[in-house]
Amino acid sequence: MSRPLALALVALIVAGTAACGGSAPPPSIPVGSTPHPEDSLLAHLYAAALRSYGSAAHVENREDPLLGLDSGELRVVPGFTGRLLRRFDPDATARAAAQVYREMMSALPEGVAAGDYTTSAEDKPALAVTEATAEAWDGRDVTAAVRNCETLTVAAAADAPRPETIGTCTPKIIESPDAAKAFDAVRTGRAKAAWTTTAAPGIPSELLTLSDRTSLIRAENLVPLYRRNELSESQVLALNEVAGVLDTAAFAEMRAEVADGADPGHVADAFLAEHPLGD
Repeated sequence: MSRPLALALVALIVAGTAACGGSAPPPSIPVGSTPHPEDSLLAHLYAAALRSYGSAAHVENREDPLLGLDSGELRVVPGFTGRLLRRFDPDATARAAAQVYREMMSALPEGVAAGDYTTSAEDKPALAVTEATAEAWDGRDVTAAVRNCETLTVAAAADAPRPETIGTCTPKIIESPDAAKAFDAVRTGRAKAAWTTTAAPGIPSELLTLSDRTSLIRAENLVPLYRRNELSESQVLALNEVAGVLDTAAFAEMRAEVADGADPGHVADAFLAEHPLGD
């Protein structure tokens, strides 16, 4: 073989090796969120889960992340089962957690799939009452409030998630400028209860939230939506692993940190550092 030809072959081999070694890494997975800090916390939690399984991921804010998921601009968007069901099927009547999840799955747009919902982490509307009211009603479940529907007045901030009815009861609503004023209305006796949510931070310690054992209020369990057939098995596993480590109490604690000014990404990373996935 002539020397020029040999040099040319060496050059081709070197160039091919360099090209293989310099191949671009997979693109970072965009996880969608609204600009709201609490939504950002959830998005960062799932982005951190993906990173813990070796996939690059980042959070992108959108006014309506679900539109970005539908268009393919976003790959993952977390949400709550009941709110998602209301978005995709406004006439659905499911309330129990498993039923809400199944109907939500059936209503998802083409090209969108859902991961495992977090059975132990929810943020559904809840009634906060005083201990004295619970004793007078002889119950700590929303069924006790329904039994006393004729005198049930509920204080609610304008943005508080709340159903219009609780079973057969349509309570009288006292509008409040914010959650603190709603809780004050309960403490001072101007209202029997206040609408809050099960994972809301800042519920006064002297108030208790009524349980909902018979699912009179629609379930709101955390769930990740993602683009169908665009994530690997390990990436879907990473999203599903969140359901095994998160509960309502931990979610409420993280929300409290964010409400106090902590960075949502730092809070999410710290949580998964303390509760590593795959263990």
